[in-house]
Amino acid sequence: MAKDAIFLLTIIASSLIMGSFAGSWNEEEEVAFAKKKVDESIHIAGKVLCQDCAEGWAQWVNGTDPIKGAKVSVTCMDKRKRVIYYGSDLTDKMGHFDIIMKKYQGKKPVDPKLCHLRLVKSPDPICHIATNFAGGKSGVKLRRPTMVYRDTIKYIVGPFYYTTPMCDEPDTTND
Repeated sequence: MAKDAIFLLTIIASSLIMGSFAGSWNEEEEVAFAKKKVDESIHIAGKVLCQDCAEGWAQWVNGTDPIKGAKVSVTCMDKRKRVIYYGSDLTDKMGHFDIIMKKYQGKKPVDPKLCHLRLVKSPDPICHIATNFAGGKSGVKLRRPTMVYRDTIKYIVGPFYYTTPMCDEPDTTND
């Protein structure tokens, strides 16, 4: 009886090994793998606000207003520094944005550490100068995800700020 069990285990193990060397998936497995890749997504969320320095200190620190329709973009590169994804989103009335991209672009996986998020433009005629608070003007790289759940990875960045021309500091560097 023990010899039969060992013989059966040997046959099962050898068939598994031979099956892994065969390298051929059946069509159902390929479809399931492709569907899983489609379902995996990366979310990048945050907020865009207006910071007006013309107000008093307390208002300046605590009285930021959301900007509706501000554009935020993300650019993702591959290891050879080629763009594999570019996407953007407009903020809602609360200043929130949420960029959703697939984890695989074509057959290439997106490495979030090679993605760069930045402010693009503000529709506000008064508050339209991008600041570098939280890196909005120069852009930020995605570092650690805020949430990982099943097939979803979420990064929350910012908040990013625009300001008025009066509050903009002049560039004093001599390049």
